[in-house]
Amino acid sequence: MTDRLAAVVLAAGKGTRMKSDLPKVLHRIAGKPMIEWVLDTVGTLGAEPVVVVTAPDQDAVRAAISGRATTAIQEQALGTADAVKPAREALASIAADGGTVLVLYGDTPMMTPATLARMVEARNGKENPAVVVLGFEPDDPALYGRLVLGADHSLERIVEARDAGPVEREIGLCNGGVMAIDASVLFEMLDAIGNANAKSEFYLTDIVGIARAAGRRCAVVICDTVETMGVDSRVGLAAAEAAMQARLRVAAMDNGTTLTAPETVFLCHDTSLGRDVTVHPHVVFGAGVSVEDGAEIRSFSHLEGARVASGAIVGPYARLRPGADIGAGAHIGNFVEIKNAVIEPGAKANHLTYVGDARVGAKANLGAGTITCNYDGFAKHHTDIGAGAFIGSNTALVAPVTVGEGAIVGAGSVVTRDVPVDALAVVRGAEKIVPGGAARFRASRAKSGKG
Repeated sequence: MTDRLAAVVLAAGKGTRMKSDLPKVLHRIAGKPMIEWVLDTVGTLGAEPVVVVTAPDQDAVRAAISGRATTAIQEQALGTADAVKPAREALASIAADGGTVLVLYGDTPMMTPATLARMVEARNGKENPAVVVLGFEPDDPALYGRLVLGADHSLERIVEARDAGPVEREIGLCNGGVMAIDASVLFEMLDAIGNANAKSEFYLTDIVGIARAAGRRCAVVICDTVETMGVDSRVGLAAAEAAMQARLRVAAMDNGTTLTAPETVFLCHDTSLGRDVTVHPHVVFGAGVSVEDGAEIRSFSHLEGARVASGAIVGPYARLRPGADIGAGAHIGNFVEIKNAVIEPGAKANHLTYVGDARVGAKANLGAGTITCNYDGFAKHHTDIGAGAFIGSNTALVAPVTVGEGAIVGAGSVVTRDVPVDALAVVRGAEKIVPGGAARFRASRAKSGKG
């Protein structure tokens, strides 16, 4: 026996209850396809090879995991034991060495490395079990296969719920599906599994009986119920999302982030939150967001593909789109949208502003209603605002354009030419005041019956 470890991820299921054109295992949890959660988990254990078993028509799945795992095809849906068999060639080396093969499912994103490591440890233990099965204890075990233990606490058999008798139905320990199997006898045992059942399928659960009949011991490792969550419907997808969000929130808080109303904050799988970051209620993090120490994200903000440096304040009601880079101590206020723009340290855009394809220099101030007009209908153009510049309210900066350091742009301006360093730019139409004009206008409207 060696310590070598391989994994087979079963992902050939059609997922018909999802009612989707997207293969089930590619549906996302916290922004990442379910199959990638599983691959990441087995990857942390150093499993090699990792074989993903797919159906013949699942080109999208094979493309999604290209470079991450070996793939094999289950030509017909003949059951879970049959689904492992296409991995035979890829596992030939480890089967000869006598390592361990983990068998798990591509639609179970909540499985943790720690639980799988305990299964591998049990498989490699002195009792040398042929099969280690993951068990859990749900509040309502009615629909789950039961794990029947012997007097020595070894696993004697797995009984499907529909086949369980009165005594077996009282058992609370249920089958979690995942197995760690002795690679040296895996395919020998699989070949011995028959399909004499109502569906004429080859069930992986029968491997326990095969191993026991061969005089081998089987064992159980128990995990938290949430880890066994499988997704086979939109309702299940929502439940898994909720469970993953709860896990991510706890991890963020354990790492020093304050979530003032955790249940209202939605994180992505790669959200990075530093120490002493404060996140207020109803904030959504998309993919690729990094928030550094001491920053504050206020309510109802949405961030994706953005960096927020230490001490910056974002929101409330702010939107940071991909490429937004918010400098230390900068302020991005309510109803401000930033896209593909660098906001340098100490700069402020406190309300009702759009900044796209731009640089805003350190300590520059953008008044309410400032817009960088970056798109001409054909191409995007850059706006450069120098350090310490002041842009008055309701200003349109028509890119490409530069506002120099320390320059001031008067409110209501439409700027189409570069503004030099320390210059004052005011671009407005001539103001005209007609004394008594408003009264005469109202009188004429009333006389015409339109007032």
